[in-house]
Amino acid sequence: MTTVLDGAAMARELLNELRGRVALLTRRGVRPGLATVLVGENPASRVYVRNKIRACGDIGLHAEVCELAGDITQSQLLEAIQTLNGRTDIHGMIVQLPLPKAIDAQRVLQSIAVEKDVDGFNWANLGSLVDGHERLAPCTPLGVIRMLDQARIPIEGRHAVVIGRSSIVGKPLALMLIARGATVTVCNSKTPDLAAFTRSADILVAAVGRPKLVTADMVKDGAVVIDVGINRLPDGKLAGDVDYESVKTKASAISPVPGGVGPMTVAMLVANTVAAAERLHPA
Repeated sequence: MTTVLDGAAMARELLNELRGRVALLTRRGVRPGLATVLVGENPASRVYVRNKIRACGDIGLHAEVCELAGDITQSQLLEAIQTLNGRTDIHGMIVQLPLPKAIDAQRVLQSIAVEKDVDGFNWANLGSLVDGHERLAPCTPLGVIRMLDQARIPIEGRHAVVIGRSSIVGKPLALMLIARGATVTVCNSKTPDLAAFTRSADILVAAVGRPKLVTADMVKDGAVVIDVGINRLPDGKLAGDVDYESVKTKASAISPVPGGVGPMTVAMLVANTVAAAERLHPA
């Protein structure tokens, strides 16, 4: 029988665990704070931000949104980030992507203080993964690892195949799986004979942004399949990178879209914010 990896339930469990750590910090006079920089009027971005703010509020974090006009200059945006870098009541900061085309997104992300970079996109935080250390790691890969752990799915000694090479998901996830003792293969949408690699995977993670790319014939019996993709179809429905209905008949465990990795990503953002506050205010 296939196990459906309920990311929403797992996220609630994690947030309940974090509630106790937040209470301890609060008793010491420290209320963890998250600031989200939102540029422009992207409707999808507003939905994502609202979900993050709600998750923070549910366990007692302070969360605020720094809303900036879509025609803001890069220097003005960098100035706003420096202000947040200097605030002692803000322990974590994210810049909601995408940014307007006139803005150098990479320069903006690298301007966030390393110790407040709860999205884990700063090169220093990404680089620490190469040495097997997680300081503030990207939230989606953290969510995938946490999902595997909560489901008691072993990683050590397994062959993991990651489809996707982004610095946000694919590369950091590969490094985290390596640190946990997996043998890792990283593929992408242009990998020749992709199925030859995916059929050998004990753990298959799809994070390439191609709806229903992974079909049942690409998955070996009993594999664990994690779907990171979230794609909007022409009819307005959401679909992952995995053809869920066909693949779930072969997988031993599978994450759905929506309701899988997405909620875990938000929960890990909260977890990173709490961890950042603990590091900045050690007991």
